[in-house]
Amino acid sequence: MAGSQGSALALAVCATGGLGSLPAAALTPEALRAELSLLGEQSQGRPWNVNFFCHQPPVPDAAREVAWRQSLAPYYAEYGIDPAQVPTGAGRSPFSAALADLVEEFRPPVVSFHFGLPAPDLLARVRGWGSKILSSATTVEEALWLERQGVDAVIAQGLEAGGHRGHFLSREVSTQMGTFALLPQIARAVRIPVIAAGGIVDAAGVAAALALGASGVQAGTAYLLCTEATTSPVHRAALQAEARRIAQGETPRGTTLTTLFTGGAARGLVNRAMRELGPLHNAAPAFPLATAAITPLRAAAEKTGLDDFSPLWCGQNLSALTVDRGISAAEVTRALARGLHD
Repeated sequence: MAGSQGSALALAVCATGGLGSLPAAALTPEALRAELSLLGEQSQGRPWNVNFFCHQPPVPDAAREVAWRQSLAPYYAEYGIDPAQVPTGAGRSPFSAALADLVEEFRPPVVSFHFGLPAPDLLARVRGWGSKILSSATTVEEALWLERQGVDAVIAQGLEAGGHRGHFLSREVSTQMGTFALLPQIARAVRIPVIAAGGIVDAAGVAAALALGASGVQAGTAYLLCTEATTSPVHRAALQAEARRIAQGETPRGTTLTTLFTGGAARGLVNRAMRELGPLHNAAPAFPLATAAITPLRAAAEKTGLDDFSPLWCGQNLSALTVDRGISAAEVTRALARGLHD
């Protein structure tokens, strides 16, 4: 939930008995230190998690970057953006020795990773802090690989899940499974606890996941409209509109996997960029290098209240979102926890 939450939501979940998580991939070192300080000071001894990406930074491809910017050229012209002034850059940083130096001071109770695991020496450092280690798997093969590396639990990320796919052994998404197909297969294959993720937004989903072998569930989309969330105004409005369409039996926008916003396959609400460029664009540079070129378009459109170029990350299941009033993270956590007893 990078960009849609910080320590406030994580602490609210912790206070209600869940494991609140801080997304760190898009935070500057200064911001990360501030957020970790708040978690350490205000968690009152309850466990909390900090999540990192651990992707391999790609080698820049100048020809692909040119092709990507040419694809965006009509939109630059529409908004009066000078392509020559659009910077390059990654936008996401993987877990590193420098980050480990920073985080070690706080010794998080739990550290989770996306896109596999960091290098063995970095993983050993995290384990040496006494932190429990989690990581996402999108296939049985990835779950078995994670178990061999000694993780404490594996997160079974189904295809319904919002945001970036956590795949790391293969980027082929056409063969990946939904949560309730993937979960029991991973649960049978590994001896460590399995956490279900993807499409779980209510107590019934929690109960179903536990019945299929999960030891716990990970929820993200259910929290996007919480009062503690930092979901942007255009993102929040798009989610609310979609939830109303679903509730009223109207045709929804729908979600799909797209590479337009970062270069990595990630699920979000369909918008203008996806419709006109196609959600999986061949010219988009490898993750996370696509980010820089589309960011000025996002900023320009959002100034006018449009979400045309915004990554509207969310999962496929928006049925439980409450849109007629503000809802707290505590309310969402308690509602999900009822599934533990169903």
